[in-house]
Amino acid sequence: MDLGFYTPLGAEALLTALAVLVILLGSLMKKSGNLMGYLSLAGLVVSLGLVMSTAMSAKLGQVFFFNTISVDALSQFFKAVFLVVSMLVVIASLSRYKDAKGADEFYALLLLATVGMMVVSSSIDLVTLFVGFELASLSTYALAAFDKSKRNLEAAMKYFIFGSVSSAFMLFGFSLLYGMTGTTKIAGIASAALSNFAPATLVALIFVIAGFAFKMALVPFHMWAPDTYEGAPALVSGLLAAGSKKMGFAAAFRVIFVALLALRLEWYLAFAILAALTMTLGNVLAIWQNNVRRIFAYSSVAQAGYMAMTFVVVGAALGQPNGAAIAQNSIAGGLLLILGHALMKMGAFIAAAVVGYMVLKDGLKEGSDPDDISNYAGLGRRAPITAFCLLIFMFALAGIPPTAGYIGKFVLFGSAINAGLVWLAVLAILNSALSLYYYLRIISYMYLKEPAGPKISEPKGYAVALILTMIGVIGIGVYPQPFYNWAMQAAAVLLPH
Repeated sequence: MDLGFYTPLGAEALLTALAVLVILLGSLMKKSGNLMGYLSLAGLVVSLGLVMSTAMSAKLGQVFFFNTISVDALSQFFKAVFLVVSMLVVIASLSRYKDAKGADEFYALLLLATVGMMVVSSSIDLVTLFVGFELASLSTYALAAFDKSKRNLEAAMKYFIFGSVSSAFMLFGFSLLYGMTGTTKIAGIASAALSNFAPATLVALIFVIAGFAFKMALVPFHMWAPDTYEGAPALVSGLLAAGSKKMGFAAAFRVIFVALLALRLEWYLAFAILAALTMTLGNVLAIWQNNVRRIFAYSSVAQAGYMAMTFVVVGAALGQPNGAAIAQNSIAGGLLLILGHALMKMGAFIAAAVVGYMVLKDGLKEGSDPDDISNYAGLGRRAPITAFCLLIFMFALAGIPPTAGYIGKFVLFGSAINAGLVWLAVLAILNSALSLYYYLRIISYMYLKEPAGPKISEPKGYAVALILTMIGVIGIGVYPQPFYNWAMQAAAVLLPH
């Protein structure tokens, strides 16, 4: 066996071995939180280096394990997103879980969830795709209940129930596709004559889209997101919004754009409705919230609506003159928005974790909500680093230049106009303007309201994670060209050659 052949999968192998090592060391040591954290961080940094080196090497495009795993530009793009998000969670967790009981379990679950997401991003077979989904999902179910409070357990239970239903929907759709085509390979399904099975094909498409829509939190399959994001530990909520949701898009891109390209008209219409409803309802519901984490949750739903525009634009563009170029540009815009949103939303939830720490330090009154917007009053004076970083994230989420959020929206909305979907682009722009209301509301509390207490010492782990995230958000906005080129390279993997 030539082990050198498998070096492009070194990141997944390293993180899997590291997760097992963390569990073993944690069972032998007491108060090992910091050690396990730094060990996990080192493993994630090395894994990111391996992914980036493979992305720039001649080994790109290799397939493994009987053509079920592909290491290509698209998989490496998503792997980099997942690894960066997990690194930010670990850095922030060095303050949150340094003395917590079971910190080793937290880091092991986080590493396994990351491996699951990475497997999904590389899967070109429905079976490995589902296995990756379940590895990531089972790990995040446990993470959502990690603090074991009543809110955590309720959030985890809702997440588990909806996640199980979505997996069942998706798996039933996959089984129908296998029954019609006789293969679980995505490329094999694409080459089959699905139009010969018209009624069954439509049923399979409905279940596959519904399963992915749950994972991506598209309306009306979004019901789990606000309750889970509010009740889970803040850092885990950030992982779900910034990582787990992006895993749904990684899988949907592979299956919809490659395996089900022949059914373009059907899924184009479905996603047009889903995208319009999701961005509008997400923003409208966010306006009425007073719980900041629920605001972030509904904001994340709205952002998923913008990302779902990618499916609509590709469906409309293919078949038009110069349609392939428009479709590639729209996928690149969706990928840029996915990358930017992962950073912005992870940063926002880290800031929410700082506020939760501050409220507990002040002495949380019984029955009060640590995530209520009133607790953000005067945050600019109480926790200036957190407030300034959150200010940048709010502007970025609204699409204000020069930020990562602006670049992604600019490319994606522009491609929608080029594809003739002016109505969808206008709706997205109006929704972005609407979202400014609740983002500015949070900012006004931070800088225009009187603080409810003295200045606090912001935990170093949180502060470092926030600053690194802010640098990434601004860096992509100021110098987007290399990220755009990488996204275009990744987008080319999904289009017919």
